[in-house]
Amino acid sequence: MPKLLLATRNSAKVREYSLLFQGVPFQLTTLADEGISMEVSEIGHTLEENAKLKATAYATGNRFLVVADDSGLEVDALGGEPGSLSARYAGKEATDKEKIALLLSRLEGLPWERRSARFRCVIAIALDAKIVGLCEGECGGIITFEPRGDQGFGYDPIFYLPELGKTMAEFPMEEKNRVSHRGKAAQKALQVLQHMWQELS
Repeated sequence: MPKLLLATRNSAKVREYSLLFQGVPFQLTTLADEGISMEVSEIGHTLEENAKLKATAYATGNRFLVVADDSGLEVDALGGEPGSLSARYAGKEATDKEKIALLLSRLEGLPWERRSARFRCVIAIALDAKIVGLCEGECGGIITFEPRGDQGFGYDPIFYLPELGKTMAEFPMEEKNRVSHRGKAAQKALQVLQHMWQELS
């Protein structure tokens, strides 16, 4: 069975994609599984650019499909920040708690109705260093005044979904995958991968 490389070193993302891509007609593998130590700098100015950069870089010289994503939190009151800089918002080595603390400090004093935000995820699929699929997912919500829940990672504990009455970190993984930006992008990516499998078969 051909391999599908998940181009991330984030163990939480690997767990999510392992569930999201259940039933995909490829053998899932990771950078760690393949002994790939190369790092790809996210120097793009958008989520799309960063996803493409990672996907094509890891697909170069490899004989398997590569899935790479970039995701970010866009806060309206901050002009769309942190956006593509979400993972490095408080510095490259900052913990999730430190990133959350910085974001909340920049929203200090803002009322609930001015704390609207969205999570966006772009998944790029590459083969032989060429992009063969680009899929996007989005999820709207509100930034809370303090963290709630311990099921997610990143900014999940402060991202509240009003229609469901929970932060992203208060959902079990399976439920989160049905409503999250990454889950929506992954559903589109699954369709692309299944179509590719049919062409390769």
